[in-house]
Amino acid sequence: MRKILFVSSEAHPLMKTGGLGDACSGLSQTLLALGADVRLLLPGYHDTLQRAGPLKTVAQLALPSLAQPVTLLEGRLPGTRVKVWLIDFPPAYNRPGNPYVNVHGHPWHDNAARFALLARVAAAIARDTAGLTWRPDVVHAHDWQAGLVPALLAADAARPATVFTIHNLAYQGLFSYETFLSLRLPESLWSLQTLEFHGQMSFIKGGIVFADRVTTVSPTYAREIQTPEHGYGLDGLLRHHTMHLSGILNGIDARLWNPARDPHLASRYSMRRLTHKLANKTALQKEFCLRVNADIPVFGIVSRLVEQKGIDLLLDALPSLMCLPLQIVVLGSGDAHYEQALRAQALRYPDRLAVLAGYDEVIAHHIQAGADFFLMPSLFEPCGLSQLYSLRYGTVPIVRRVGGLADTVTDASTANITADTATGIVFEEASAEALTSAVQRALALHADRRSLKQIQLAGMRKDFSWQHSAADYLRLYETAINDRQQRPPHLPSMD
Repeated sequence: MRKILFVSSEAHPLMKTGGLGDACSGLSQTLLALGADVRLLLPGYHDTLQRAGPLKTVAQLALPSLAQPVTLLEGRLPGTRVKVWLIDFPPAYNRPGNPYVNVHGHPWHDNAARFALLARVAAAIARDTAGLTWRPDVVHAHDWQAGLVPALLAADAARPATVFTIHNLAYQGLFSYETFLSLRLPESLWSLQTLEFHGQMSFIKGGIVFADRVTTVSPTYAREIQTPEHGYGLDGLLRHHTMHLSGILNGIDARLWNPARDPHLASRYSMRRLTHKLANKTALQKEFCLRVNADIPVFGIVSRLVEQKGIDLLLDALPSLMCLPLQIVVLGSGDAHYEQALRAQALRYPDRLAVLAGYDEVIAHHIQAGADFFLMPSLFEPCGLSQLYSLRYGTVPIVRRVGGLADTVTDASTANITADTATGIVFEEASAEALTSAVQRALALHADRRSLKQIQLAGMRKDFSWQHSAADYLRLYETAINDRQQRPPHLPSMD
């Protein structure tokens, strides 16, 4: 039984701001069910400690860079058997709310130190110097916040294998040279071959350069980030490491997202009882104060309101979309100017557009079940989970052909409908015109009830549970272990 240490800044339900929290939670649970000994290491944020349930102190670590020791608390990921270690260090983590930004939306001034601390504790556990008498075979670091972990372990002759997963390359953990010096990292880590990136320190480079294996959360995204368009300046580095780079599609929690058992729905339904989905549409129209009419197609959006998600495309397309016989329901939070713009449009078109700024898990389920179509016009999408939920709920996704969206949605072309493989509507160009054309295709499909049902059922038959992805990761861990055994240490000690 392999021992796997997950190092992450999020894991649902202890902390979640997006797909990272869902992925670390779902994948760790499935790996445990498949026989792996998985442990999670997370920062002990204020809100995380409140949600964690019973905890016990299992270790105290004295780190050279800190004036006081760090306490490790042990518990279980709520509702699971997965063991969790939380880093209790109030100066770094005792702040309610978002783990990365303050109430004004600005990054915490000491984020570099906070996540360097996460990496240092992970390295201590990996070396079995934390007093836990447990040493992993593989350390799996997630996203830029854990990017220093492979770098800190690289020089250790007896280190475990390391895997680094890029969840979103747009967020790289960039900090100044002065910050690099303040972290007391070895000067050898400041070079173009290591952490330096255009005069700044890049946490994410630590994972890419030093991990035995690097993954992304979908196969297409793994290819895309090796191009200038999606590589954010790191495409050359990623091409250099292409033999160690692969994409493994994220999964979903098929227990939480199951229309046949979902406790949040007005009426539960399945492939055999698809007609019961209509009651959820009626409930959704009432909830958002839209005219109740089964013949009007409802388009749902549950999204972070940021540029990546194609919100500009939606805003540009709205004048045309509001001339069509449809209703749009939006749930999301993010950049203030997007929230304000969408609210203004909702006031202008109160009978066709409803906007709720913020996030509510229950309402997200209502939209997935009650909408006829689900809009995801993303400029790029490492994996995407919402389209996987919509497929499971028989809500036809409308997506751009990028990243994980390209890997999970099959376009409703005539040939694909005939072959019974079509599961959604896919468009190419990042433009308001292309989005409007895709919506018009959806309206035509809505009028063809037989084809619509066929596409809904094809999507609901898809299996995007974590079982397949977890099996792929188990194979990747073995590859990383073999790679590690053939890879000598190549940097001085990095305590």
